[in-house]
Amino acid sequence: METSLAVAAVQPGWVGADVLANAELHAQAIVRADARLVVFPELSLTGYDLDAPSLSPDDSRLRPIAEACREADAMALVGAPVRDVDGREYIATLAVTGDSVTLAYRKMWLHGAEFDRFTPGEKPTVLTIDGWRLGLAICYDAAVPQHAADTAALGIDAYVASTLYGPGPDSQARRDSHMRERATAHGVWVVLATAAGLSGSFGRTSGGSGVWTPTGEIAAQAGPDPDQAVAFTLPTPA
Repeated sequence: METSLAVAAVQPGWVGADVLANAELHAQAIVRADARLVVFPELSLTGYDLDAPSLSPDDSRLRPIAEACREADAMALVGAPVRDVDGREYIATLAVTGDSVTLAYRKMWLHGAEFDRFTPGEKPTVLTIDGWRLGLAICYDAAVPQHAADTAALGIDAYVASTLYGPGPDSQARRDSHMRERATAHGVWVVLATAAGLSGSFGRTSGGSGVWTPTGEIAAQAGPDPDQAVAFTLPTPA
């Protein structure tokens, strides 16, 4: 790669089941972030509600996000349940730019009641932006060392996780430990966007979105409250 990469990890407020209202909050955060890559938590558009209806990449309610990405010259990674043409449903990351919305990644390592509805994704994914190779993860993926290993084997510069952790010091410690371990095991940057405040069936979540260096130090981290973002520029390797 030839350039640094300005990233922002956003933990937006959640306004309930209104996808358009959540999308509009995402759009506002993208414009404020002034970053090339803006990352949002797991199921950020619906909240962690396993009964929320699926979206498709051509859903008109995503238009505010695309317009914000066009204005900011950014790519946003947003979370939503999606349904494939064969009827299978996934917990997914959508990549939004000013020109397109694509299904970038399907969560591979499901957890608990997620198995009642959703199908696991089949393979790790690398997304490229400005020459940076980003390995994508959704929540429990990032807690599984094998997922990071399989993703890193594809050749990545950063591991980008969209997650939700519960409240309390134990969850916070587990969150930070997971990100530190993924960074140091593979010598890559880690970018985490995780939910804060309310999210679907969760009355409280951890917050603490951030960026970890390839040696495991925290380069930047948000607090526990919603409506926060943390920004950091990943440097061009020497």
